[in-house]
Amino acid sequence: MNKDQTLAKQRRKAVLLSIIPGAGQIANRQFSKGVLFFVITGLFACELGVFGIRALAGLITLGSAPGEDHSLFLLIEGTLQLIVTLMFLMFWAFAIYDAQKTAVMKAAGLKINRTAGDMIKNAWDQGFPYLFTLPAYIMMIFVIIFPVLVTLFIAFTNYDFYHIPPGSLIDWVGFKNFLNIFFLGSYRDTFADVFTWTVVWTICATTLQIVLGIVTALIVNQDFIKGKRAFRMIFLLPWAVPAFITIMSFANIFNDSAGAMNTQVIPLLNHLPFVELSAIPWKTDPFWTKTALIMIQTWLGFPYIYVMVTGVLQAIPGELYEAAKIDGATFIQRFRHITLPMILFATAPVMITQYTFNFNNFSIIYLFNEGGPGSAGAGAGSTDILISWIYKLTTGTSPQYSVAAAVTLLISFIVIGVSLIAFKKSNAFGNEEVM
Repeated sequence: MNKDQTLAKQRRKAVLLSIIPGAGQIANRQFSKGVLFFVITGLFACELGVFGIRALAGLITLGSAPGEDHSLFLLIEGTLQLIVTLMFLMFWAFAIYDAQKTAVMKAAGLKINRTAGDMIKNAWDQGFPYLFTLPAYIMMIFVIIFPVLVTLFIAFTNYDFYHIPPGSLIDWVGFKNFLNIFFLGSYRDTFADVFTWTVVWTICATTLQIVLGIVTALIVNQDFIKGKRAFRMIFLLPWAVPAFITIMSFANIFNDSAGAMNTQVIPLLNHLPFVELSAIPWKTDPFWTKTALIMIQTWLGFPYIYVMVTGVLQAIPGELYEAAKIDGATFIQRFRHITLPMILFATAPVMITQYTFNFNNFSIIYLFNEGGPGSAGAGAGSTDILISWIYKLTTGTSPQYSVAAAVTLLISFIVIGVSLIAFKKSNAFGNEEVM
C-alpha cells in the first residue's frame, strides 16, 4: 500500500469513528481531547432528551391545546433549541475535521499533541485569537441572531389580535403576510405610501444634512475666516443638546396656533419687501409636516458631518492646493478635484450609514407629531415611515405582530441590500487597503 492509499485510509477511518465525536480523537491517542469531546456530546444528548426534542416539536406544531399551550413560548424555546442544535452540528463537523487532520499528520510521521498540557499550550499559542473572540461570537448568537430568528419565524405565523396565546394558538401561515403586504388592498396601499415617503424622507433629510455639513466645514476652514473657534462651538450646539429635547422643542416651535414659526418668524419675514406669507399649517397638513421634519433632521444631523469633514480637511496637505493654484485652478476646480474626492475617500462608509440611520429614524417621526396628521390606512399616519408604522402595528388597539415582523424583514433586506450595493460601488472599505 503506497503513501497516498495509507493517508486516504486514515482519513476514512477518522471520519467513520467521528460519527461519535471524540472517538476519532481517542483512536489518534489524544485521550484528553477525546474525553472532552465525549463530555460535550453527552451533555448535548442529555439536553436533547430532557428538553430539546420537546422544544423542536413545539416549534413545528406551536401547540395543540388552547389555554394550555403557549404558542409564543413554544416558538421561542424551539428557536433557542434550534440554535443550540446548529452549534452542536458545527462542533461535530469540527470534531470530524480535527480527527481527520490529526490522522493524516500521524500517518505522515508528524508530531501531534497527545497530552492535555500540549493541547492547552497549542491552543494558547496557535488559537489565541479564536479563544479571545469566541465569547463575543457566542454572545452575538444569543443577543443578535436569536431575536432575528424569532422575528423571522413570527413573520410566517398569524400572530395578531385574534391569535394571542395562551387563549388562542398561533399557526404557521407561510408567506401569507408578505403576500398581504404586496397584494391585499389596505396593506398594499399603506405600504406603498409609507415606503415612498420613507425613501423620500431618507434621501432628502440625509442629503441635506450632508451638504450642509460639508458646506459649513468648508466655510469655517477657509483662511480668511476669523473666530473659527466661536463658529465651531455654534455649529456643535445642535449636536450637544439631546435630540429628544430638540425635537420636542421644535414640536412646540412649529405649533400651528402658538408656535414661534407662525407667531414670530413669519410676521417678521412679512416686513421684508415683496414678502407676504400667511400662517403655515405645519402640524395639520401632511406636506408641511414632512417639510418641517426634513428641516429639523437637517439641523440635527449636520453637526456630525461638519465635525467629520473638518477633520478630513485639516488632514489634506496644503501643498496640493498650492500646486493647483500655480496651475491656475479655480476654487471650484480645487474643490472638485482635490477637496471632494478626499472627503468622499475618507468618509464614504459613514456617509452611507447616515442614509441607513435615517431610514430607521423612529424618534423624530414619532416625537414631532406621532406620524400624523391624518391616516394612510392600516394604522399608519401620513408621515409615518416604515419603522414607526411597525411600532403602531404592535402597540395599537388591534396589534398585528406577524405583519409587523414581515415589514421588519422587508426593511432589513432593503437596508442591507442597498448598503451592500453602495459599499461596493463606492469601494468604501477597499479604500482601507490603499491607505
